[in-house]
Amino acid sequence: MISSFFFYLFAAVTCLAGLMVVTARNPVHSVLFLILAFFNAAGLFILLQAEFLAMLLVVVYVGAVAVLFLFVVMMLDINFVELREGFQKYRTLGIVIGIILLAELFTTFFQLTSDSGALPEATGVHNTAQLGRVLYTEYVYLFQLAGLILLVAMIGAIALTLRSRPGVKRQNISTQNSRRREDTVRLAKVNSGEGAEAKEGSN
Repeated sequence: MISSFFFYLFAAVTCLAGLMVVTARNPVHSVLFLILAFFNAAGLFILLQAEFLAMLLVVVYVGAVAVLFLFVVMMLDINFVELREGFQKYRTLGIVIGIILLAELFTTFFQLTSDSGALPEATGVHNTAQLGRVLYTEYVYLFQLAGLILLVAMIGAIALTLRSRPGVKRQNISTQNSRRREDTVRLAKVNSGEGAEAKEGSN
């Protein structure tokens, strides 16, 4: 009874927070609602006895991705008029896609509830070990493909932001590696008292 109460509580708050993410006018508020949705989704994972996935959701998404979104949104000069115009422009398409996703979710839910066959449970094996076995046996190629896609996205983000601007110094790796000791280091012999005299003369 208690687990059912918490399940419906977490599920309702997650759905409401997800709805507020796309309907809030302030992008900062949208990111905060996204963090709330992540926390409640982590609670659902804990109810499913998947503590590892809940920890990953909180540490990775809330601790890194959502905070990064928050800082990016706060630092960018966002034109709210253009955001509202874009929302009005793609409202019909968004509603259609949302209806399709809801239909798929309800179909999957009713299929799982009507299925009488239960999944085999591995006794004595933690859910983290089960997740590792599934990822690195049945889905190892898809897992590596996902990592490759993330690598390409990271390289693309670096290439898009790597541009030269006036007044901003850039690091030239090839120039640093090709420089010689004679070009950067100069040995100077300073006699006793010369440094003090130069300082007094400059004053």
